[in-house]
Amino acid sequence: MSVGMALLLAVVAIWVVVFLIERVKLNPFLALLIASMLLGFAAGMPAARVVASFESGSGQVLGQIASVIALGTMLGKMLEVSGGADRIAMTVVALAGPRRLDWAMMVIGLLVGLSVFFTVGFVILVPLAFSIARQTGRPILHVALPVTAALSVVQGYMPPHPGTMFALAAYHADIGRLIWMGAVVSVPVAIVSGPVYTRFIVPRLRADAGADAAHAHGQDAPRAQADLPGFGITLFTILAPMVLMLAGSATRFMGPSTGSWAVVLRFVGDPNVGLALAALLSFWTLGLRRGLTREKILAYSNECLGPLASLLLMIGAGGGFGAELMDSGISDAIAGAAVDMHVPLLILAWGLAAGMRVAVGSATVAMSTTAGIVAPIMAHGQGVSPELLVLATGAGAVMFGPMNDSGFWQVRDALGLTVPQTLRTWSVIETLIGVVGLVMCMILGWCGL
Repeated sequence: MSVGMALLLAVVAIWVVVFLIERVKLNPFLALLIASMLLGFAAGMPAARVVASFESGSGQVLGQIASVIALGTMLGKMLEVSGGADRIAMTVVALAGPRRLDWAMMVIGLLVGLSVFFTVGFVILVPLAFSIARQTGRPILHVALPVTAALSVVQGYMPPHPGTMFALAAYHADIGRLIWMGAVVSVPVAIVSGPVYTRFIVPRLRADAGADAAHAHGQDAPRAQADLPGFGITLFTILAPMVLMLAGSATRFMGPSTGSWAVVLRFVGDPNVGLALAALLSFWTLGLRRGLTREKILAYSNECLGPLASLLLMIGAGGGFGAELMDSGISDAIAGAAVDMHVPLLILAWGLAAGMRVAVGSATVAMSTTAGIVAPIMAHGQGVSPELLVLATGAGAVMFGPMNDSGFWQVRDALGLTVPQTLRTWSVIETLIGVVGLVMCMILGWCGL
């Protein structure tokens, strides 16, 4: 297949996905399924192979990450219902003091965001932000914007969030390396897009920005301290899966003769095992120990899995779309052209993800589609760390905070902003996360990581 034809088919397939999601208003899963089938037929694949390729690609991706996402969701649910997020917020704010309130909110967003999706973290923490703003007399945006930025940073750069896990599987990255490299990137990105930008933009907005929303939350009462789990046990529960996965990854660099303890660490450090152990731990530390019954914990576990159906189907369809690109020969043709043109792979992944983010709004769709295109190019070898490629894809996928992203309207409505104010706050924050993240990836790449 010629490069020109391969590029044409890939562009048309992406356009079909965008058209079906944005114009026809189809579910992303169905849009990706239809585009994948049309792509296979247009590339001349037999009908049976088109179906088999889609099934193989979606099955491979879901086999690697579906249980990880489900277990992480259970852990996040326990953090939510137990009041663990409230405890972290209250403790960090008390330690930081009113002068460093924006920095404290950033730390809270980073910690809580490790275990919950952006939407859930936002719903949990924004009411706390209103309460803290009222108690300290600070403008609500000074308190809420840093935590919002930090939640978005973790969503784009850290496992076990869906888009990150999809890219990790597609690029065959090491989860331990991704965790510590993601932490190295996330902290400076959160600082720039959170406290630094907040201190710049809040004085430049109207003095009453967010005031109506703050007034509407004026009667909200925080949970009593006695009803919350301890800070230490909550933090231990959140960080347990990260520690296990890091330990399991570290044993891979210790050689084959490290003993049976290394085998055990590799086993418990597997993302599925580590998150299963963390979920079980949370059932005790944040559930049974706090007076919840086994029946109630089971109900919460079942409740949080229901909303995952659409997300997992979409991720599986993204894997099928990527398989069609590879099995049809389109990815090989594009990969050869990219290698010949010496396009930096980090820039390519970032740019494709940013374009998809603007087109469809969803960061998860942007990451999954981009990973399906870029993974075969990486296989041709450009000496790029797969972990950095995951982070660069995530950086592009959060760019711009466009108005076709549900997060734009969630932030606008919750904080009582106008559309122009949301563009100057949320959209710029998202753009800073994407740009600074790419710069950090380039720096780490130059350092040989």
